Amino acid sequence: MTDVPQKTATRAAYGKALVRLGEENPDVVVLDADLSKSTKTDGFAKRFPERFFQMGIAEADMMGTAAGLAASGKIPFASTFAIFASGRAFDQVRQTAGYGKLNVKIGASHGGITVGEDGASHQSIEDLALMRVIPGMTVIVPADAIETEQAVFAAACHEGPVYIRTGRSPVPVLFNESYEFEIGKAATVRDGKDVTIIACGIMVSKSLEAAEILAEKGISARVLNMATIKPIHVDAVVKAAKETGAIVTAEEHSIIGGLGSAVCEVTGAMCPVPVERIGIRDVFGQSGTPDELMKEYSLTADDIAQAAVRAIERIGT
Repeated sequence: MTDVPQKTATRAAYGKALVRLGEENPDVVVLDADLSKSTKTDGFAKRFPERFFQMGIAEADMMGTAAGLAASGKIPFASTFAIFASGRAFDQVRQTAGYGKLNVKIGASHGGITVGEDGASHQSIEDLALMRVIPGMTVIVPADAIETEQAVFAAACHEGPVYIRTGRSPVPVLFNESYEFEIGKAATVRDGKDVTIIACGIMVSKSLEAAEILAEKGISARVLNMATIKPIHVDAVVKAAKETGAIVTAEEHSIIGGLGSAVCEVTGAMCPVPVERIGIRDVFGQSGTPDELMKEYSLTADDIAQAAVRAIERIGT
């Protein structure tokens, strides 16, 4: 991990990665739905105007067009807000990229409640569940800018549809250039023996803060960065369950259908242990600053630490 706690929005890293990728691979094309300044694809548009397609406010059409480009041998990155990519265009994503097993990459920015003041209509807290259920879809939620850039390149090399969720708000840069992201593999960012916190996205940095809080109480917490929600790293989950005996999941998403559900599916089938889930609890978001909303929906480091204590107390019960 880096020593400098600088912050960068993962959506910004997504945009930079596309430019670098475009320079290396002429088959990469980018589509956007009238949000290029927000999704940060405007850099690619300026650098490669002949490979950028501004589709307007027509997300369903964009996904269908991306599927056609993929069928023609291109590697399309269809970019819009997560709420539109997973909600408004779900039918097209399922029927073309999913059912067609096409090489479409979906860059979904503004995921989770840290979209902030835009409110519930734009706070995508269901997208991971919706994308995860599509057969063959790979689902990635990078923890920081470094991992986001690597995830973009990994997605381009991966054969099949990929959903990459990025955020609006700046988050701490946790890794350096020596970090190696791999689809389907968890990364241990802190070792521990008493409990394991499995997190994705913005919640990885929160989980590291929680581990520090727990350390002050004499509790040794392992922290796993589970950037790939699907396919989830089964071996890492089982290893954590066996070695620490208790798990906490942390995600900026509904506790239904996302990371917490995926982990519970693994532990329930292979190594039952107490699991506490941190996430949105079957409610919609609301307007507020990112920090206000993280507190309102119990997504803080203190909340994660408290959940870890509860999980440990349940061992053997």
